[in-house]
Amino acid sequence: MVGAVSRAVMDVPGTVPAPAVEAPEARATPEPVTSTEVRQATGIVYLVGAGPGDPGLITLRGVECLHHADVVLYDYLANPALLEHASPSAELVPLGRKGSGRVYTPVEITERMLEEARSGRTVVRLKGGDPSIFGRGADETAALREAGVPFEIVPGITSGLALAAYCELPITQQDDASAVALVTGRERDDKTASCLDYDSLACFPGTLIFYMGVGRCAKWSAELLAHGRSPDTPVAIVRQCTRADQALLRCTLGTVADVVRARGVRPPALFVVGDVVDRAPDVSWFTARPLFGTRVLVPGSRATSTRLSGRLAGLGADVVVSPVLRITAPADWSAVDAAVDRVHEYDWLVFSSQTGVDHFLGRLFARGGDVRRLGRAKIAALGSTTAGRLRQWGLRADLVPEESVVDSLADRLLEHARGRWVLLVQANRGREALARALEEGGARLECVAAYESTDELVPDPEVAAALAADEIQWVAVTSGATARALARLYGDGLRRPRLASIGPVTTAALKELGYLPAAEASSHTANGLAQAILEAERESGVRAPGARHPSERSTV
Repeated sequence: MVGAVSRAVMDVPGTVPAPAVEAPEARATPEPVTSTEVRQATGIVYLVGAGPGDPGLITLRGVECLHHADVVLYDYLANPALLEHASPSAELVPLGRKGSGRVYTPVEITERMLEEARSGRTVVRLKGGDPSIFGRGADETAALREAGVPFEIVPGITSGLALAAYCELPITQQDDASAVALVTGRERDDKTASCLDYDSLACFPGTLIFYMGVGRCAKWSAELLAHGRSPDTPVAIVRQCTRADQALLRCTLGTVADVVRARGVRPPALFVVGDVVDRAPDVSWFTARPLFGTRVLVPGSRATSTRLSGRLAGLGADVVVSPVLRITAPADWSAVDAAVDRVHEYDWLVFSSQTGVDHFLGRLFARGGDVRRLGRAKIAALGSTTAGRLRQWGLRADLVPEESVVDSLADRLLEHARGRWVLLVQANRGREALARALEEGGARLECVAAYESTDELVPDPEVAAALAADEIQWVAVTSGATARALARLYGDGLRRPRLASIGPVTTAALKELGYLPAAEASSHTANGLAQAILEAERESGVRAPGARHPSERSTV
């Protein structure tokens, strides 16, 4: 799976995050203890359940722990989008997977946890599913306890229970099953005797859910048959549960081993054994979403891609987030500080992006001010997304053009701002067309770069490979700068998927580069861009190469 999507709203590095209303329950939740609060010499370890795959299913406590972590040790089963909850300064350590680079052994993982904690660091051990369900959590806590290292276990949703909702597979349907057993399909190689009682499992009065059962499917299914379970017992194989490429395959206990071999089923996969399998619909609510099976590349920066990624994921798309731009605080704040100190002298403040809002107002607050310092200044915002971010700071824009394009904003603003002092807050690579239009129209303009936007220099190899293999059906292009960065990084690879443009300015940039977009948003916002992709999919009536409707997903 290439990339991942997060539903979390990310703070922009170097700024004060937009204020949010905190629920009373949230105030009562204890913050994770930092290493200095536990003891001077020893840190603390949090064993955090990452959930089954959908990044929205991690607990609030898990997010809090990630936010405070100095180092995060994460499994390959943990959705990488969850790492966006970690501090920008946190060290992120992938523990690897077979066939893909360095793989830490269980002993090495424990040693690394102990080493980091003994150095006084706050450690999050991010584990797929729940740490205590087939996750070696007990082994790790035993080592931590023996070493005298403080720890906490944060539960997660295990995949065997998540499939009940995401596949609409009622594992405790009252007529078929009043019990559920979670069973390992692979016991540890160093065990002298099996802990599984196949006599009892074969006649278990409910649903069996096998974890880690792909490699030894022939063994556990043969054991159930040998102990009296009917070969006609329904079986569901669920792969990538709760992820955007979730797939379900039906078979029987008598054929499951042959099906796994013939279809090339690969982990992660779960096996549900029991009559409840027949009650699952062919298409669940999760796979019925209109963009399910469609992979969309969302470039830009992580700070600006969250809203679009979340909207596309809500429609069922498999979203690949791959930044082509890097957003950072200014190397020198002096120009911004001067503007902040004189902000009350301007007649109009113009924000061209939500990132500019965060950086400028964040700096205002960091210097001890608040929104009262704006004084008489009125506010203009380019687009509803920028206006929405202003509202999160407790400010309402006085002017928002109906169309999120430079000409529309300039025309509307000049009706009020000719001869008046205007401060345009933008990036270091600002909107030259907007500044030029305002100056030529008679505004007394000053510009300030509240943040810096730089290009990523190296293409993402996984994205490049996915483009070459026709595994990406759409690329969502959110600005002219993004279009130019994409063209530089991926070149002719962009001619294979369809391109969706956020508006006419971006479309013009794409055409200038030699690319013709297949869709353009009528509303120049993240929601409008997602809607343009959705409408284009519906109008075409056919899927791009590599995309499949959920009803066709019989192969895993």
